[in-house]
Amino acid sequence: MKTSIATVSISGNLRDKLDAIVAAGFDGIEIFEQDFIADTGSPRDVGNAIRDMGLDITLFQPFRDFEGLPGALRRRAFDRAERKFDLMNEMGCDLVLFCSSTHPEALGGIDRAADDFAELGARAAKRGIRVGYEALCWGKHVNDHRDAWEIVRRADHPNIGLILDSFHTLGRGVDPETIRRIPGDRIFFVQLADAPAIPMDLLYWSRHFRNMPGEGDLPVTDFMRAVMATGYSGPISLEIFNDQFRGGAPKTIAKDGHRSLIALMDDVRRAEPEIAVDLPPMPPRVPIARTEFVEFATRGQSADDLRALLTAMGFAETGRHVSKKVALWQQGAIRVVLNEESGDFAGTAFNVHGTSVCDIGIAVASAADTVSRATALGARAFSQPLGPGQRDIPAIRGLGGSVLHFLDAGHDEVWETEFSATSGGPEGAGLTSVDHIAQTMTYDEMLSWSLFYTTLFDMGKSAMVDVVDPDGLVRSQALETPDGAFRITLNGAETHRTMAGNFLAESFGAPVQHVAFTCHDIFATAAAMAAKGFAPLPISPNYYDDLASRFPIDPQELARMKTANILYDEDARGAFYQFYSQPFAGGMFFEIVQRREGYAGYGAPNAPFRIAAQKRLLGPAGMPRR
Repeated sequence: MKTSIATVSISGNLRDKLDAIVAAGFDGIEIFEQDFIADTGSPRDVGNAIRDMGLDITLFQPFRDFEGLPGALRRRAFDRAERKFDLMNEMGCDLVLFCSSTHPEALGGIDRAADDFAELGARAAKRGIRVGYEALCWGKHVNDHRDAWEIVRRADHPNIGLILDSFHTLGRGVDPETIRRIPGDRIFFVQLADAPAIPMDLLYWSRHFRNMPGEGDLPVTDFMRAVMATGYSGPISLEIFNDQFRGGAPKTIAKDGHRSLIALMDDVRRAEPEIAVDLPPMPPRVPIARTEFVEFATRGQSADDLRALLTAMGFAETGRHVSKKVALWQQGAIRVVLNEESGDFAGTAFNVHGTSVCDIGIAVASAADTVSRATALGARAFSQPLGPGQRDIPAIRGLGGSVLHFLDAGHDEVWETEFSATSGGPEGAGLTSVDHIAQTMTYDEMLSWSLFYTTLFDMGKSAMVDVVDPDGLVRSQALETPDGAFRITLNGAETHRTMAGNFLAESFGAPVQHVAFTCHDIFATAAAMAAKGFAPLPISPNYYDDLASRFPIDPQELARMKTANILYDEDARGAFYQFYSQPFAGGMFFEIVQRREGYAGYGAPNAPFRIAAQKRLLGPAGMPRR
């Protein structure tokens, strides 16, 4: 399988783009004409530079407004085509994209367009060039791949073929199954893009909101299943127009693009095993059993404060590492690791971020398969020298340079072999498991990390929501496994003035801002924690007056909620209770939740009131917090 990407898909000048594309592992590129024109190299120089980097030039594009023109405009269109053929011959590219016309004077008619392309095919053949015709979904007369195919079929020239673009088919709502009727050898090229489901003008949607397959809502897998069923064996390429990507890091965007193509084609072959996909084998998405542990890098007074907070929440130290300054704290099925080592990865994380979550352990069906799939998708494996008594646990790099460790579900030997028991377990306060982990990042990174998790694991994603901070907006999206055993929320900050943005700035990019634990009876848990000295986040009394007007809550229960600073939400399936610790370590915090019935959210309507309460305790923005 030859992977390709259009140069327009990523930011930077042509040379920056080429470096990023090579580093990501692509086989070839589509040269977008604007990128070539902006470069100072001749066509031959550019072509040689691309090939010297080990890349093929898979396509030159776009050629606009060709077919259906009358008189002098038609002659001019053919003259323009001849000039592009000259350029392509010098560059060393043999395939060009002609998109359906939007010219105001273009005339309709399948036969008229077919005649134009038949003549063009004869001219192109003399130059050793092939022409691919693509239906723009906003084209004046041709806006459907079925009409474009009919024009190609009637042109009946071996140098004229069809180019398919997932956005142009799926964005218009055309059934991709109609592609299966097209002979694979008449499809010259395939371009892929996803997009969020936003009702808007097709041209504007395409030019500003395309994203990588798997990052949007279009059925791109169904599209590619239909394409591959035709017997198509050419390049599979990305063509992405996205305002966010235009300002992003070229290497990150290119890497995401390559990951998206590998994951997509793996999905295609699993959905339709009889389709031949030239892709090395990799394990399927591995089921997640639970969050196995959350590890903090910490030291000194900050470590003492964290221990005091955990104690007030009902945790107890149950073990110490046999050779390192690492302690295990437990309650219910929750494991929290406090790592005070100065010479390993946690020590480096502390030096950079201060007290922070440096490692998340995930129990999976197969740790080896998880790392194998992750590295096949471009993730970096992680390892460090082992100390006495340490096991080599499979791991990869995660957000913000953190680490994700994978443990085989049902095999808890690591806790018995690496840790010596210090107590028999805590009395506890009713906390049972990790409900979710909230990761904070810049808004520009959200699509990247959503793609990372959903291509590695079987996780669905919720719609993105805006969380209102008194000083700006934070975008939030939840990812979770089908059974809810593992949940992550991605929170994208656009300004350092928001609490999330300030946390990123203060911690130099620490990846986790809060961890949520679940319980069976939130009132009993709140009372037990209060008895141990836990200080909850104080919520404004005005919140409870408003809550009584929005939900039919029993007055006695409302009073209990107000006393314990418990917030409330409900949806069509159930109810949700939550309260928070006060911020610690520069803006981190813990959350306690109880889900009743089938409540599926995260209490988003309460976020503005929680953030306001936290900001009251943290003090003015810009004041040092650690």
